[in-house]
Amino acid sequence: MEEKEKVRREIEKLREIIHYHDYRYYVLNSPEISDAEYDALMRKLEELEQKYPEFITPDSPTQRVAGKPQEAFPPFIHSRPLLSLNNAFSDEEIREFDRRVKRWLGENEIEYVVELKIDGLAVNLRYENGVFVRGGTRGDGLTGEDVTPNLRTIRSIPLRLQGSAPPRIIEVQGEVFMPKKDFEKLNEERKNNGEVPFANTRNAAAGSLRQLDPSITAKRHLDIFVYSAFFIESDYQPETHWEALQYLKELGFKVNPHSTLVSSVEEVIRLHKEWEEKRKSLDYDIDGLVVKVNSLRQQEKLGATTKSPRWAIAFKFQPTYGITRVIDIEVNVGRTGTLTPVAVLEPVEVGGVVIKRATLHNEDEIRRKDVRIGDWVVVGRAGEVIPEIVKVIKERRSGEEKFFTMPDKCPVCGSRVYREEGEVAWRCINASCPAQIKERIKHWASRAAMDIEGLGEKIVEQLVDTGLVKSIPDLYRLTKSQLERLERMGPKSAENLINALERSKKRPLFRFIFALGIRHVGEYIAQLLAKHFKDIQKLRKATKEDLLKIEGIGPIVADSIAQFFANPENQRMIDELLNLGIEPQPLEEKPKSSFFADKTFVITGALERFSRDEAKSIIEERGGKVANTVSSRTDFLIVGKNPGSKLREAESRKIPILTEEEFYRILDQEG
Repeated sequence: MEEKEKVRREIEKLREIIHYHDYRYYVLNSPEISDAEYDALMRKLEELEQKYPEFITPDSPTQRVAGKPQEAFPPFIHSRPLLSLNNAFSDEEIREFDRRVKRWLGENEIEYVVELKIDGLAVNLRYENGVFVRGGTRGDGLTGEDVTPNLRTIRSIPLRLQGSAPPRIIEVQGEVFMPKKDFEKLNEERKNNGEVPFANTRNAAAGSLRQLDPSITAKRHLDIFVYSAFFIESDYQPETHWEALQYLKELGFKVNPHSTLVSSVEEVIRLHKEWEEKRKSLDYDIDGLVVKVNSLRQQEKLGATTKSPRWAIAFKFQPTYGITRVIDIEVNVGRTGTLTPVAVLEPVEVGGVVIKRATLHNEDEIRRKDVRIGDWVVVGRAGEVIPEIVKVIKERRSGEEKFFTMPDKCPVCGSRVYREEGEVAWRCINASCPAQIKERIKHWASRAAMDIEGLGEKIVEQLVDTGLVKSIPDLYRLTKSQLERLERMGPKSAENLINALERSKKRPLFRFIFALGIRHVGEYIAQLLAKHFKDIQKLRKATKEDLLKIEGIGPIVADSIAQFFANPENQRMIDELLNLGIEPQPLEEKPKSSFFADKTFVITGALERFSRDEAKSIIEERGGKVANTVSSRTDFLIVGKNPGSKLREAESRKIPILTEEEFYRILDQEG
């Protein structure tokens, strides 16, 4: 027992240290230790908890992503209603709020706390005896959704509060948001996967927090700012809102650093004008300021209506809207085959830009907003960029408006369109669809696919626009004389491209599979398929059930692959390619090397002996992994000529560096 108690104390100490360093890194943005040192602490804790599972607790740092996906979210009952705020849009409206507050209180001087209004999703976090026990969304203010497992994945939410005597029971309110850089990265990934991008950071944050699988939420890099608390059972009771914010910081919460204490409404107006200009410099979206009476005694005296507090108001930035009419609804086919309905509008100026078209995203969105051809609509610009229909003005309907239905065939090539179960988008899966052909050729020629040197974007544009190439097989029918007629394509360049096309005929099978552009099939899945089937003929005959037998391939991916090969146009294209001399080479099985196995590498700078993709393939064939960015999980950085910032990052993290010569020497030694 004495030994177990010693282990328990060691586990508690490790957790305390890790919680502290999480706070330094994710809340203060001021780490005190390297990632390698942090990882060593986590590994030690994981090892002890695996050996002594009876000591695992919900507030352990190892439990941030734990448990199976939920089937549905249980209700979260708020201990006190979370009221919504009334809005002010002009200086006069905020001055009227100030006059109203002074009139109700019978006082002439009021202090306000001015906070940035984060454009995200409101949540409530409950702590008991200093430990995070559960959290939920705002919902209707009385009942939200219990999303505790997902909230645990947000690193800036403390699992255990700081200080020796935290409140016995406290509920903290905050706004979960997605930083702009992570929003852009997520949307790029969704576009590459043929998924509909999120319209703005608020939708992305809400969609990410409401994932039934916490592991998906964990990958979305959500963050939070807290802005208030209910001190349900606590020896400490603040007298002002400003004091409460400082105390929340002491407990380890992330409070927005731009909150300001002011003594007049004119200072509020000055800050509003200042932030309307400065907000684009932030890495998160705000849509206004929140103005709160500072004194909690005064807040209590002012009280609330059934919907909103009388002591706070949202001072919103001016909306950018216009009113126009929907002339028609067209369907565009994107590069991945996604069918996107687009509203054709009578031209209207919104925020200095004339808008003629607005995306309707998908069929479900049209039904939700009930948009019809002929409707008068309010048009805005999501994130001040993307035109969107905000709402339909149904009062202006004449009865002559027409319902819209999605086509059952691709409007470009006439192939049957397909909608995956559980998804909102319809897709054309004909790989030879003209609407997709340029992007498919670029993908086909890319280094990770068939690696056709010289077949760049400008050449692809010319080949398709001149009608020389209408499908991928047409690439292999090109002649030198045809290529010479293109702009900036002389005899030597034409000959080089013909040779590059010829070389591409014997690429490895996994590259050929990846090059086909099957939805959900990236390089890793392509390698799994190549290793399992070893032959394209076997793969193209595989059923969904055959595919599901492969470890690492789930129902969605299997269905996508099966649908691709079930399409007659895709089968015809593969037959053409094989008849034109394409011979995908089976993957040569190589044993895992002792050096590369289970290690993660990052490559920076220009390599002389290999292309970057060749180096990547070599490492993966030997059991290693290649990442794009330097992190705590990086084992080695391979450095070529003119390395970038990754070298400085690796040096600061004390990550081992390999020159290209050292990398080559290791390969040579292993044979």
